[in-house]
Amino acid sequence: MNQVLTAAPLSHYVLLSSILFSIGVLGVLFRRNAIIIFMCIELMLNAVNLLLAAFSVHHSDPSGQVFVFFIMAVAAAEVAVGLAILIMIYRNTGSINIETLSNIRH
Repeated sequence: MNQVLTAAPLSHYVLLSSILFSIGVLGVLFRRNAIIIFMCIELMLNAVNLLLAAFSVHHSDPSGQVFVFFIMAVAAAEVAVGLAILIMIYRNTGSINIETLSNIRH
């Protein structure tokens, strides 16, 4: 009972990645909560990571997988800086709603 697992075609990875990226874009455009916006940005970065890894395996070139690690490092730094900014905004305004930030510049 030796079963051979076949990989999913590249088009499935492209479709899944585009769906995830589109959900992330819609979340950034239509949501007002800053934490959800950061989560949607992370979703978009993960969609790009999935696509890079899929094309890397498809072309048998590990450079795409190396880029995935660099993107993960940048995403971790973005989360750290973004959460620090959100904490400072919450301390000053008492809310993390993006619409309350327009009151700060006046």
